[in-house]
Amino acid sequence: MPNIGVVLKQEIARLSRREIRGEVQAMRKASAQYRRHIAALKRQVSHLEREMSMLKRRILKGSLQSAASSSEKFRFVAKGLKSQRKRLGLSAAEYGRLVNVSAQSVYNWEQGHSSPRAVQLAAIATLRGMGKREVGKRLEELGAKPGSAAKVATAAKRTKSGKRAKSAKRSKPARRAKRARRSAKTTGKSA
Repeated sequence: MPNIGVVLKQEIARLSRREIRGEVQAMRKASAQYRRHIAALKRQVSHLEREMSMLKRRILKGSLQSAASSSEKFRFVAKGLKSQRKRLGLSAAEYGRLVNVSAQSVYNWEQGHSSPRAVQLAAIATLRGMGKREVGKRLEELGAKPGSAAKVATAAKRTKSGKRAKSAKRSKPARRAKRARRSAKTTGKSA
């Protein structure tokens, strides 16, 4: 004859398993439903992101084409392009991304081996009126890492003391005149 305590314990365990199974089954159904809903939302977000990037590209191309189709004639000077790129602190690749060409095309334009088309001239003209911050924002919109080349270029222009280095050397007569002024100051102080 089995012990009443053991039988009671087994019956309680059986009933509790049945109750738990019912509760867990409902939770599993709800969890599966939530997972399906989350997956559908993720698909929808990725679809919307693709559409948004396509629209950005269309708008950018449309603005470049509308600027190119305007009746303005743009002059192109290779030296001016190079100085503009240096002023903005951009690498050729970053500048090319802004104008929608390769870095090699930018180098060829700067060297005078080739010249940009009308659409690209319009893009260059719009960049001419922008500052470093605006260009950085535009690069962010296009998906580039903004400022990577600008930081390197700025750091290279700085001296050990933290001040900016002078981009052009003084001529010999200017250096002599400065030396003469210094010596005049030191002799004037000692007298």
